[in-house]
Amino acid sequence: MEQYNQDGKRPDNNLLVLTHLSQLLTYISGFGGLVVPLVLWLTQKDKVVGMDSQGKQIVNFQLSLIVYGLLSIPLIFVFGLGILTLIAICIVSLVIPIVNAIKVKNQEPPVYFMNIDFIK
Repeated sequence: MEQYNQDGKRPDNNLLVLTHLSQLLTYISGFGGLVVPLVLWLTQKDKVVGMDSQGKQIVNFQLSLIVYGLLSIPLIFVFGLGILTLIAICIVSLVIPIVNAIKVKNQEPPVYFMNIDFIK
């Protein structure tokens, strides 16, 4: 039987881990890394403990990566700097969701750095 807290939310660490790992769908579909976490956040934010704050962080992270990627395109013409930033973005977008999924599984708070707060 599931236990609910005083707000009527249930703890579901596995769903939080899945939400973090769903960002990796970008490497499969090209856009799933934003869509799937967004849908999970919107449908579960009032039902799962921690989903609201972590979902916002994930969506902000994905939107930030898109902005950084778009800003990197003109930088390609400046000594190839944009290529280096695109490589860095690819590495960060692969590593950070995995690290944060492990943190959430271990009951630690996830850390997303360089986020632009689109959703507060």
